[in-house]
Amino acid sequence: MSFLQRFLKTNVRQGRGPSSTSSFRDLNEDALEAHLGIARYGRFMLTEAVRPSYDLQVVPRAGYRYDSYVDEQAGVTIPVLMAAASRETLFDLFLELLDPLGHEVDLVLETSHSRAGRGHDDLYREHMDLPVLKSVLCDHERLLLDDGCLGIAALNPGVPLEVQFDEHKLLVMYGQELGEFEEIIAGYGLKRDDSLKFITEAEHVHSSRDEFADEVEELKYRLGVEC
Repeated sequence: MSFLQRFLKTNVRQGRGPSSTSSFRDLNEDALEAHLGIARYGRFMLTEAVRPSYDLQVVPRAGYRYDSYVDEQAGVTIPVLMAAASRETLFDLFLELLDPLGHEVDLVLETSHSRAGRGHDDLYREHMDLPVLKSVLCDHERLLLDDGCLGIAALNPGVPLEVQFDEHKLLVMYGQELGEFEEIIAGYGLKRDDSLKFITEAEHVHSSRDEFADEVEELKYRLGVEC
């Protein structure tokens, strides 16, 4: 499988231009491979899971900002804290952000393997001890970091709080009280920047490997998730 073929999908931000033409459209494979091989932007290191557009509509960098999610069905607005961290600290930060959820969590494992760009599957597990979850995740650290077709969320409905480690390898936290999460993030040297743009807010591509699909099956089994 070529380097080009490993990149399974392109996500073009709607309305970014009159024609929404992909910046990758006219590239030959050598130029594309050179761009996709760039993982470091200044002091920020990407995982293998995702790459920005060829014309760098958004240059990846570390930081965090607040946002909000409107649940129209429930008629409520939920505060959101979003963060991007360099690969060197990303996984450790994710694990620490799970602590405010409490000793027991529910899980959602999101995977688009075998979906051929047609959405993703959400797999669920209720009532998992947090120390057990962390142990399993540590055994699959590389998969979680580098598979652009895999994301995971942990939540405590009783609080309620939720932490997502999504397929773009961004950290997203939902809840009315997000101060403890912000303290943890700031402790890793990330700065608040309300003008920060994330890689999801422009054209980008996701990457995976054939062997990751097999490892995802093992992870499903160990987590005990199901549709």
